[in-house]
Amino acid sequence: MNLKKINLLSLVLGLVFLFSTLKLYSQEKPKLTLGGALRFNYNLSSWKEGQKKRGGDFGYDMFRVNANASYKKINLNAEYRLYSDSFGGGMLKQGWVGYQFNEKDEIQIGLTQVPFGIQRYNSHNWFFNLTYYVGLEDDHDMGVKFIHKGKRWEYHLAFFKNAEELNFGNNSPISPSRYSYDIAGIQKEINQFNGKIRYHFGDSIQQKAGASLQYGGIYNTETKEVGSHHALAIHYELLYKNWLLKAQATTAKHNPKSNPSNNSISMAAYGGSYEVANNFNIYSLAIAKDIPIELGPISNIRLYNDFAFMDKYEKSFTNSYMNVFGLMLTTGQVYTYVDYAAGYNHSWLGGNYVDDFAQGNPDAKWEARFNINIGYYF
Repeated sequence: MNLKKINLLSLVLGLVFLFSTLKLYSQEKPKLTLGGALRFNYNLSSWKEGQKKRGGDFGYDMFRVNANASYKKINLNAEYRLYSDSFGGGMLKQGWVGYQFNEKDEIQIGLTQVPFGIQRYNSHNWFFNLTYYVGLEDDHDMGVKFIHKGKRWEYHLAFFKNAEELNFGNNSPISPSRYSYDIAGIQKEINQFNGKIRYHFGDSIQQKAGASLQYGGIYNTETKEVGSHHALAIHYELLYKNWLLKAQATTAKHNPKSNPSNNSISMAAYGGSYEVANNFNIYSLAIAKDIPIELGPISNIRLYNDFAFMDKYEKSFTNSYMNVFGLMLTTGQVYTYVDYAAGYNHSWLGGNYVDDFAQGNPDAKWEARFNINIGYYF
């Protein structure tokens, strides 16, 4: 072999090695996607006389930043939100690091969504459903979660050390500046186990049926005693053409050790706290229909009605109700919710904020809030 052939072969091999190295490098290069949202809100509430005279109020709702990153099989997901000071200010909604074993199996560690009930939401509207206000819808806690998603069967197994912990003192109470509702005051959620299973079936009529179980401890920062809490839910989802249906039955019990005669427990989020009945059942039914449309920039209208009933075990307590009728407009990356939210003994819909979800008021009236939320998601 002459020198020219040797040089040519060396050049070819060198180029092959270079391109292989560049390809390998490009495959291993970390990926990062940033996004977020900016939302504004208009509301007019039946129980606010001054607001009714003004014709409602329109203002800032929330700004958020989302980050999704991956490197090989390692994933990162984070979302930070900025509300007004009166609604808790800045807070981390979720933030976890995950490992994707294969297309079906994944593990997540950090502030991750608790696998309980219908997800992502047990509702279609901007207000969520009653399950959210008692910490059982779109809740996020600190722990580790394993997810398996097969063609038919899906299951989640998780252990949560505690809720979002912002104060690391010996007996510090939890901060109310959080996105999802957690046990608060002198009590803390600890050592919680979750299991959820769901079966997918149907072709033209897509359906999901499942069950969720939750069990954990309640630590009293004053007495150092540990009580318990648990919840169970059965849930069903249906998608037929442009129709969507979500149905869920939930039962929950809280057994704090501090004061057995007390029939309520404190919960906090968005900068404030209120009382919730220790033991209750919640029954919810949410139905929606998508209407594709070409009307200027509007591409879809989703009509919905979400209903929920909270049945409290304590006989002296008055039950709570919630119904939201409304629509969501899809306009490119702008989503607008137009809701008429009505509540009876509902802390966020009139009445007495402090104990509507606990003792309640048998003489309460149904109150309503007309709400328009406009959000640009990028």
